[in-house]
Amino acid sequence: MSGVAAVVLAGGSGTRLGAGRNKVLLDLAGEPLLRHSVRTAASVTDVRVVVVVVRPGEEPDLSGDWPVPVETAPGGSTRHGSEWSALTHLRPRVEAGEVDVVAIHDAARPLASRGLWEAVVDAAREHGGALPARRAVGLVAREGGAVPDLVTVQTPQAFRAVPLLEAYAAAERDGFTGTDTAACVSAYPSDPPLRLRAVEGEATNLKVTWREDLPLAERLLAGLRG
Repeated sequence: MSGVAAVVLAGGSGTRLGAGRNKVLLDLAGEPLLRHSVRTAASVTDVRVVVVVVRPGEEPDLSGDWPVPVETAPGGSTRHGSEWSALTHLRPRVEAGEVDVVAIHDAARPLASRGLWEAVVDAAREHGGALPARRAVGLVAREGGAVPDLVTVQTPQAFRAVPLLEAYAAAERDGFTGTDTAACVSAYPSDPPLRLRAVEGEATNLKVTWREDLPLAERLLAGLRG
């Protein structure tokens, strides 16, 4: 029976945060930020494996009593390269029919809920692809006035596995680099094309980018647990 592969991208540098090392290895509520993302991914219904993409030489300690296998793949020089590395790692499972959906998540978003993961997976199975989005607020156009109909996009993003793998294989052949998973799928549509659907994102799905984001994530996590 087919299942889900969860990919957690953990190859960031932490430059903007001023950490001096990979930010996903920083402490959040007593353990590395990365482990929060891995724990949630491993708990998602139908997830069969979690693949953590890390830069060579920065392989974190991922030992633990996880409910599914947690494996690593080497990170690339770009986000796209890291995604291709994960899909190459998963290719045998996809081609064998063991994985029908791949969900890709940024480890720097440690508070994405299990419910959000399952919403994008369910939507991907139904439509072909899904991503979380929230309406952008507080933006003002240069000419003045509100900016309508803009959204901010989050992760995890989920897609049917076979067309996703085919899109990235074509991109590798052509030397194409996408800004995120959806960009590559859009550039190399399947036949018939995947229908990409937005699901409601979460206000607490913070991406830890700047120094002040880490204590904010601590407070949000305490509120979620409380």
